[in-house]
Amino acid sequence: MPPPLRVIPLGGLGEVGKNMLCVECGDDIVVIDAGLMFPKADMLGVDLVLPDASYLFANADRVRAVLVTHGHEDHTGALPHLLQRLRVPVYAPPLARDLIDVKLRQRRVTGCELNEIDAGGVIRLGGIEAEYFRVCHSIPDACGIALRTPAGLVVHTGDFKIDHTPVDGRPTDLQRLAQLGAEGVLLLLSDSTYAENPGYTPSESVVSTALDHVVGAAEGRVLIATFASLIARVQQTLDAAVKHGRKVAPAGRSMIDNVQMAAAKGYLNAPSGALLDLRALAALPLDRQVIVLTGAQGEPLSVLSRVANNAHRDIALQESDTVVLSASAIPGNETVISSVVDKLARRGVKALTRATAPGVHVPGHASQEELKLMLRLMQPRHFVPVHGEYRMLAAHANLARLAGVAPENVVILEDGDVLEIDAGGARVTDRVPAGHVYVDGLRIWDVGDAVLRDRRMLSRDGFLVVVVPVDRATGKVYGEPEVVSSGFAAPGEGEELMERAAAVAAEALRAPNLDPLDEDSVGGRVREAMGRFLYKETRRRPMILTVPMEV
Repeated sequence: MPPPLRVIPLGGLGEVGKNMLCVECGDDIVVIDAGLMFPKADMLGVDLVLPDASYLFANADRVRAVLVTHGHEDHTGALPHLLQRLRVPVYAPPLARDLIDVKLRQRRVTGCELNEIDAGGVIRLGGIEAEYFRVCHSIPDACGIALRTPAGLVVHTGDFKIDHTPVDGRPTDLQRLAQLGAEGVLLLLSDSTYAENPGYTPSESVVSTALDHVVGAAEGRVLIATFASLIARVQQTLDAAVKHGRKVAPAGRSMIDNVQMAAAKGYLNAPSGALLDLRALAALPLDRQVIVLTGAQGEPLSVLSRVANNAHRDIALQESDTVVLSASAIPGNETVISSVVDKLARRGVKALTRATAPGVHVPGHASQEELKLMLRLMQPRHFVPVHGEYRMLAAHANLARLAGVAPENVVILEDGDVLEIDAGGARVTDRVPAGHVYVDGLRIWDVGDAVLRDRRMLSRDGFLVVVVPVDRATGKVYGEPEVVSSGFAAPGEGEELMERAAAVAAEALRAPNLDPLDEDSVGGRVREAMGRFLYKETRRRPMILTVPMEV
């Protein structure tokens, strides 16, 4: 009997982003993708969110490789952090491999084994054989992966859509997909991001037409915001700019590094002199300038956000400018993106989004009819939807049932679930750690939501510090405590409330057998008494800190 197949998603199921999935058979573990997620609005102070890879660290001797499907951040962004602790080979399509190399150099991560593999390439990883096949996405060189394991054939589509007129001229390899389906697919893992959308996803060629119109009609400068890894969109921007006699400059560190790499490696077709730096571009008339920049998701420190806030050193908006957001909003980012667009409108510029100018961006993910076609080509025995929030996974699961997959063989997983498939069927047998790991400045922490809960409390209700004077010689309270607040009451207001709060704290400190130098005892007593008082008076729950001070 062959060993059972185990599938363990560590990220990307039940959320959009930080895609990472383990396929395990016998002594071999193969990891597909290692992405990041941009923080949601309630993740205060967090820069990036990574998958929890502790399962991989604990089983490092069995991990054979990380297989990357394409170069977007939500599939590669965790690699600099992962590879510092897990030294395994990485295989990726050519553009993705070079984008990863740029990322590793930015993070000063060295000594990693990066291997290039293109569609049609086959590699042996212990007892598992991996084959890459071509799919269309919003980035060149996107691939799916077929894994031949002792248990059977597993197909992972990666992010894909069925585009018959892709801008790079390389459509999804439907012939190879049909051949894999005829071989017999034990398990299909398929992209669910647009599983709720009926019909078909438009071709990337639509964007070329839209950007050509925008650049040609603009009276002044054009700024196009997109993802730094979206090299295909940079090419479309270059094509439109060259056609209308304009020059292009990248803005934002990641955008600059990626564009320079792509131009040097030949991924970008840029005529001589078409690409400039920002300062050289600024010497040209506004109607000859195009800037491609980061910030399409409204990230607070991105170039677009700083431009909208009039805080960028080299880019100052003019009323004749046209700003294009060429990206779909990641779920949870809609509010912050709307805020950036609103600021752009206040500056008097023309701001175009997918909602107001549909052609400036099309998704890179398959809609329902394309997902059905994939299911029909694969004819899998078992099906697991991947990449998406739970409602997207559920919608895709329903499509699979409609397309003929036996209902009992359609399994919706979430991060951390361990799916085991053998001759007896498929079932969830266990769970592994699979929460969020937060990048906060130079720190990486996985303390759950404790820190974020405190930050949310501080942002909502502020905090109070109770300073307790203590006699150094006797260890007794010496005088009355003082209450200082921040973010709780406006300056000049609330003095009377603070005086009463101080009286409540003093009363709590007069409790018998209370040692003022015992911070835990004092803090608990004061927080309990003041918390009740403040909630009764204000219906708010600020954070309360107690600080004994020897006098």
